[in-house]
Amino acid sequence: MDFFYRFTTNLSLLLLFFFFFATSFAALVKEQPLVLKYHQGPLLKGKITVNLIWYGQFSPTQRSIIVGFIESLNSPASPPPPSAASWWRTTSKYKGGASTLVIGSQTLDENYSMGKSLKTMHITALASKPNRVGSINVVLTAKDVAVDGFCMSRCGTHGSTRGKTRVAYAWVGNPETQCPGMCAWPFHQPVYGPQTPPLVAPNGDVGIDGMIINLATVLAGTVTNPYGNGYFQGPATAPLEAVSACTGIFGSGAYPGYAGNLLVDKSTGASFNANGVGGRKFLLPAMWDPETSTCKTLCVMFWRKNDWVWACVWLRIYSHVGDKYGGFGQHLGCRFSVTCKLLCLFGKLLLH
Repeated sequence: MDFFYRFTTNLSLLLLFFFFFATSFAALVKEQPLVLKYHQGPLLKGKITVNLIWYGQFSPTQRSIIVGFIESLNSPASPPPPSAASWWRTTSKYKGGASTLVIGSQTLDENYSMGKSLKTMHITALASKPNRVGSINVVLTAKDVAVDGFCMSRCGTHGSTRGKTRVAYAWVGNPETQCPGMCAWPFHQPVYGPQTPPLVAPNGDVGIDGMIINLATVLAGTVTNPYGNGYFQGPATAPLEAVSACTGIFGSGAYPGYAGNLLVDKSTGASFNANGVGGRKFLLPAMWDPETSTCKTLCVMFWRKNDWVWACVWLRIYSHVGDKYGGFGQHLGCRFSVTCKLLCLFGKLLLH
């Protein structure tokens, strides 16, 4: 009989380990490491002021969503996990430590001072003021502004000004009317590839929620490769950077045409993977993690933590039953009470 108890206990443990680790082990075997080489250049670290240049017509609500996103990246408040701040903390794993973004000045150019058809030199000119070291000037163009290369080869970009004082800048356009299928996916059906139904945008604005994804991409690229000699893969003229190296991945199980496993707001049906300040929700792309050389998504980390919580709860229930009722349950309880502690400890070590 004792052999039967031991066999049952060991079988339960074997099944438990198989259930929680089989998928992860398979992924480790199949997945090839992605490496972004560090080219020994300076990165943007420490406190960084983000100055916003609003070019064209943006409503107060649209501006508040984008400002709220940037504030969420380093908010002292603690929104429920997964949070935008935890997504941004991956940038602290790159050489030099944390990059703390704070909102600086905001300039409204609602009269289209340079017209509605801009070239790269116009974006650079708009981003040249204010000209302060340790800042990022972000140009945001409205939905009726055409920018050279927008919707054809890019949804946003970043670079740096020339001269004695090199200031990093970034640009993102609103794709709502020009190319939502390219620069606002997965909130609009894609131009090419599998035509899966679009997801509901978490802030109710396809263009702005698309801009959030692209702004997240260029901000991560700016702090980790501000002057073209930081972290990237491939040629410097067309680099794959912290987020652009992980294009199209938002949650675990992602593949072309499918953003991955995401959270869904029960009241609105909107898909998201990051909570922000003021109850805001965002969909943020995967970011390359230099510690694991993989594209890291928020939802994978979030659900794995929950898996460990439920594993420990399940084991503790068995332990409690064993302690209370004795017999077969008691035998399992004696085994599982120790095993539970070991499993939970092992899980925490894996997650941190």
